[in-house]
Amino acid sequence: MNRELIINAHAGGVDIALLEDKKLVELHHESGDSQFAVGDIYLGKVKKLIPGLNAAFVDVGYEKDAFLHYTDLSPYARSVLKFTQMAIHDKEPGGFDFATFKKEPEIIKTGKITDVLGGKPEILVQILKEPISSKGPRLSCEISLPGRYVVLTPFNEIVAVSKKIHSAEERRRLQSIVEAIRPANFGVIVRTAAEGKKTAELHEDLLQLVDMWKTIQRNLYRAQPPQKIMSEQNRTNSILRDLLNESFNRIVVNDKALYHEVKTYIQKIAPEKQDIVHLHHNHVPVFDHYGITKQVKASFGKTVNLDSGVYLIIESTEALHVIDVNSGYKSSSNNQEQNALMTNLEAAEEIARQLRLRDLGGIIIVDFIDMKLPENKRAVLKAMEQFMANDRAKHTILPISKFGLMQITRQRVRPEVNISTSEVCPVCRGTGTISSTLLIVDEIEKNIQYLIDEGHHHLSLRVNPILYGYLTKGLISQQIKWWWKFKQWIRIEKDSNYYLIEYHFFDRKSGEEIKL
Repeated sequence: MNRELIINAHAGGVDIALLEDKKLVELHHESGDSQFAVGDIYLGKVKKLIPGLNAAFVDVGYEKDAFLHYTDLSPYARSVLKFTQMAIHDKEPGGFDFATFKKEPEIIKTGKITDVLGGKPEILVQILKEPISSKGPRLSCEISLPGRYVVLTPFNEIVAVSKKIHSAEERRRLQSIVEAIRPANFGVIVRTAAEGKKTAELHEDLLQLVDMWKTIQRNLYRAQPPQKIMSEQNRTNSILRDLLNESFNRIVVNDKALYHEVKTYIQKIAPEKQDIVHLHHNHVPVFDHYGITKQVKASFGKTVNLDSGVYLIIESTEALHVIDVNSGYKSSSNNQEQNALMTNLEAAEEIARQLRLRDLGGIIIVDFIDMKLPENKRAVLKAMEQFMANDRAKHTILPISKFGLMQITRQRVRPEVNISTSEVCPVCRGTGTISSTLLIVDEIEKNIQYLIDEGHHHLSLRVNPILYGYLTKGLISQQIKWWWKFKQWIRIEKDSNYYLIEYHFFDRKSGEEIKL
């Protein structure tokens, strides 16, 4: 599979498109002033404890207090609280050695929020979910610092290896390497990208994350909540960190400064792939040049059409997303069951793409075309699992029910990508109504009088062909009447690109448009 990352920098931020075999599968937007992104670390202040929910509301500077549930506290919550206070009130920034930090006892899974956060202390928290709709951010005290090959988890001492590394021998090798290089008071999760990597590469990645933790410790010195302590990498670099692999063959950037930033980052994490970064020189906008703009227009909106005639209806509510599969004009065989299966399999691939592209999260209900045979329902389930295998968001897919519905839950950490593909009607300007055609002649006549009074004596009027016929045809046409009234000839031209009541005035001699 060929993967391309097309990066479009503009005044409002950065748009990032991920293409797989030229097909758009992910679209990300990073605004210039992005706040409260997933992974950002804040010093927050507990504002209110809710024993009934076993949760707390924490002020991290957002307009609404962030939500912290007991299950997101981490077993080492007391150690986090202790570390936060020590770092804030230290004698100098980063004064104490974290390797000698004495951890507090773990909290119990069935405990109460009031037992841990009583007194409403200051606490170090990480954004787990960005603000969505009317909800503030969701927080976690289980701090994690992701790198290229490993994830560093302070306060615990557990080493875990990604389950996507299937070789038992490779898992044991990575486990033993990380156990040997792991610093005290840190746990490590070995990522899938670490498969086959040497000790030196893993050690370098680990040291960078330890330095990041030391920076957090220094930034906490004398900090006052609410305050951002550490930002997650920008969206471009975080996508490269998580996705970059052998199948990437091109990264195109349209901004020179961002190009150098991306190239520097690639040189650091994967020097052998630095040549895949290219600066876009073409005068055509980068998204237009690679066909992304057209794919965006075709892929968003309520209706999504497939080449075969199958189409999807995608509608969202506050509680869930609903996707309806329709066969459209797809040619059908005499076997209705087989035709339903083929339609559903084709739709499943597009649905998996749409979930990634729109970043839909929460509960998704898919209404497939009814199938009677259990083996066909299992085939659609298996296909959906395969199509969603590349989806980085955690998800669960349930078998098709007796009502023909498939239920999917997908992790939601950011607001869904919602792009309007409709355009405002140039005639009605979105109101659904236009001026009366009976009045358009009076309006044009008033403007002719105004322009003559302003000294324009060589007027040309350009209109829609229908209006042209109305103004010029007949024994005594409107054009003749204007000649009698204004004592000068108004030349009238027709343009099929104009909508019904659109018109413009031009100077006959210069050919330039006269602005009203």
